[in-house]
Amino acid sequence: MKALIRLFLVCVVLLTGVAVCHAAPPNIILIMTDDQGYGDLACHGNPIIQTPHLDKLHSESVRFTDFHVSPTCAPTRSALMTGRHEFKNGVTHTILERERLTLNAVTLPQVLTAAGYSTGIFGKWHLGDERDRWPDRRGFQEMFIHGAGGIGQTYPGTCGDAPGNRYFDPVILHNGRFEKTSGYCTDVFFSQALQWIESQRDKPFFAYITPNAPHGPLVVADEWVEPYRGKVPEDVAKFYGMIANIDVNVGKLRARLDELKLTRDTLLIFMTDNGTATGSRVFNAGMRGAKGSAWNGGTRVPAFWCWPGTFAPREVPALTAHLDIFPTLAAVAGATLDDKAARQIEGRSLLPLIKEESSVWPDRFLFTHKGRWPDGADPNAHQHEDCSVHWRNYHLVCQGTGGKKQWSLYDLAADPGEEQNLTDSLPEVVKTMDEAYDAWWQSVRPAMENEGALAKAPKINPFRELYWQQYGGPGPNNVPPGTVEPVSPGVPKQKKAAPKKKAAA
Repeated sequence: MKALIRLFLVCVVLLTGVAVCHAAPPNIILIMTDDQGYGDLACHGNPIIQTPHLDKLHSESVRFTDFHVSPTCAPTRSALMTGRHEFKNGVTHTILERERLTLNAVTLPQVLTAAGYSTGIFGKWHLGDERDRWPDRRGFQEMFIHGAGGIGQTYPGTCGDAPGNRYFDPVILHNGRFEKTSGYCTDVFFSQALQWIESQRDKPFFAYITPNAPHGPLVVADEWVEPYRGKVPEDVAKFYGMIANIDVNVGKLRARLDELKLTRDTLLIFMTDNGTATGSRVFNAGMRGAKGSAWNGGTRVPAFWCWPGTFAPREVPALTAHLDIFPTLAAVAGATLDDKAARQIEGRSLLPLIKEESSVWPDRFLFTHKGRWPDGADPNAHQHEDCSVHWRNYHLVCQGTGGKKQWSLYDLAADPGEEQNLTDSLPEVVKTMDEAYDAWWQSVRPAMENEGALAKAPKINPFRELYWQQYGGPGPNNVPPGTVEPVSPGVPKQKKAAPKKKAAA
């Protein structure tokens, strides 16, 4: 037992000056769902969706109510892994080689591994599908992932999943080899994570559980969709059904932690990777915008931090972000950051906010940019497209095109729906935030190392090539023998010559 191995008291004062004292560093489980927004939870006021297990987690957690991520998935994952803005990691898109995390970054699992943790990822990586960029080369000891940004996706360049992959019975890359699984993808990822967690009893672990649901295509068994049919549009019913399935898996995970007597030794975090992709027209918690936008609805997401007996449940309204996860978890783990890692981190430890209600949280600027300009374009020509700045209670948003700067300013405390533009009445606030944004852009522009990389990319995705090496060459239309490549992931037809199956518990 790790409690017997680590009997000394861990008192961490890292980056914050605030101590966390516990008999041993906790296990850490970070669950991040894909395309679920702040309003896609009953505990946040959604009148339709049913999320009892996540609601319970919400009530038992420190809840950051003004927590922000990037507008899309790979950028958020990049910032979480490094503690700095995605553009400084070269990540300016979700495809076209621009989703790849720079090899020069120190990652969170590398720091946790050095601190004595076992580390595992289960689900979506989306920071590079080439072998030297896989999670097991970036600090994860256990790797159970699909490729690209979603199961079955394939794009020009290296970003692509195993050919013919689907949400049911997906083929998963497990520690360097593909395995054919049995069951629905979300169930498979949680089941595999639980099996691994049960094997990690001699030292603390970091489990990064990242289902690709409820990202489209909206595929889930009808039993999950039926409770919502007729109440919302069909696509939203499927979206909510995928979230309901996630909710049940979170409940199973927590119940098993109780059975294993790990609950009080485990910090469980739940968050999502961007604003809602599908649910905003039904309920969006009063926010403007959704996934892919610089509006508040594109970046504000749930952030529940539950560590029973150590973190007292309450709401924290401070301006916080995904950049803060790396330094916070390093502090909780008692990790020592070398000079490179310390210089890299732009975020702050959240421990002052978690441990002391009266803690002072200095003002900060948070910068958002959607990225995704055309391949080969000059980024400077798109500096002011779909971007924003958060500062205090203000949100400065620009949706200019063709390089034209068109800021609009909103006071989120008085106008959470971002309806009243204050640029004319508060010119000094606009000036301060605009100057901060320009300085930030100049700081990140030299780090965009993936621009133009698509021209040098291989013709075949690495996952596809590896799959063919393992199971034989491609069949007609570059499809592996015995499989049918779907138009979109869904319930598979019967296949011949299927690889050995790993059953979901």
